Amino acid sequence: MQLLRTSPHLLCFLTLLLASKMSAVSASGQVPAHKPVSDQHWYPATATWYGSPEGDGSDGIGGACGYGSMVDVKPFRARVGAVSPVLFRNGEGCGACYKVRCLDKSICSRRAVTVIVTDECPGGYCSNGRTHFDLSGAAFGRMAVSGEGGQLRNRGELSVIYRRTACKYPGKNIAFHVNEGSTNYWLSLLVEFEDGDGDVGSMHIRQAGGSEWMEMKHVWGANWCIIGGPLMGPFSVKLTTLSTGRSLSARDVIPGNWSPKATYTSRLNFSPSKP
Repeated sequence: MQLLRTSPHLLCFLTLLLASKMSAVSASGQVPAHKPVSDQHWYPATATWYGSPEGDGSDGIGGACGYGSMVDVKPFRARVGAVSPVLFRNGEGCGACYKVRCLDKSICSRRAVTVIVTDECPGGYCSNGRTHFDLSGAAFGRMAVSGEGGQLRNRGELSVIYRRTACKYPGKNIAFHVNEGSTNYWLSLLVEFEDGDGDVGSMHIRQAGGSEWMEMKHVWGANWCIIGGPLMGPFSVKLTTLSTGRSLSARDVIPGNWSPKATYTSRLNFSPSKP
């Protein structure tokens, strides 16, 4: 994913070009049905850990979703998870939350750890269509009975069960980080702290005084972009979740005098679905 970050403008352009060529095909397709985000059924998977033993996984880097240093602080801290491509979904799985529990009663707690998808593990244990969680050292150790976190990490790969769960960010509202390099002709946003589904299926913006919602394109991770211009703020932003299709509109959340690398917090959030 590092390569994608080095040329975001080009990547955005190529994404829009590809989308325009596919629009005739997608327009006639049906919207897929999605299960409720919280699932009471547990499914088999495997798990490993990465980073430092008590660390946050993508320490100081942030991982393939683009959350950056956010992974090192609450509410992400110690809840970081990299997932195999079947759950990462080319970045559309970013922000989704899962409960993961190991099964060895001799060392594993009955308690499940809740993790947030912030990264992808594309090879090794995560290849060949496997469902795999590569957890931060801290999250992996939390699955152990008290005092046995180190011994559990020494086991290496574990058999686990997992299920989707609603994301909960108490005291947080949805925020939009304006990515570095954004201009009045190229705007890229990173979505943060989405309660409930956690994932984003589509994203639109509306310019100052406008009535039309303009579609943004998913670029990589949790990042979306639009090319046009000149784009005039303040901008309203509409999100639709991938999992359940719920929508939310934040009016004039990005001010007219916005600046790259700034983060703008809305007054809204989804209510987490009940587990």
